[in-house]
Amino acid sequence: MKFGEKVRKLRKDMKLSQGELAEKIGVSGRSVASYEAGISYPRYKETYDALAAVLGVDVNYLRMEDEEFLEDVGKQFGSRGQRQAQAILSEARQLFAGGELSDEDQIAFLTEMQQLFLDSKQRAKKYTPRIYLREDGEE
Repeated sequence: MKFGEKVRKLRKDMKLSQGELAEKIGVSGRSVASYEAGISYPRYKETYDALAAVLGVDVNYLRMEDEEFLEDVGKQFGSRGQRQAQAILSEARQLFAGGELSDEDQIAFLTEMQQLFLDSKQRAKKYTPRIYLREDGEE
């Protein structure tokens, strides 16, 4: 379930209007409507915290949108692969939780993603049959 779907369901379960929820968390009704429609996400950690408190859930439940992805990973790669995927998602989510990234954070994120890509390619290479490898060792 996506963030907006969770907010809508929890809000309706509590019998709150969008305006009432907005007032309780300190944003506009338009913002809540935008969250529920999947158009935007809260810009500040404090807004996530307020939403979680008002809706009576853990803040990580609201931030977690990748249940289906994690289930698929679990089926394909087992519980260890699922834990690794969860850790990567959690770390990436923390980078974006506060809104825009600084230049340093953007560079660090891109560098890490490049390194993950290279590491994955290197690991996959050792399982690639030789017939598919070119003379220079490239796939």
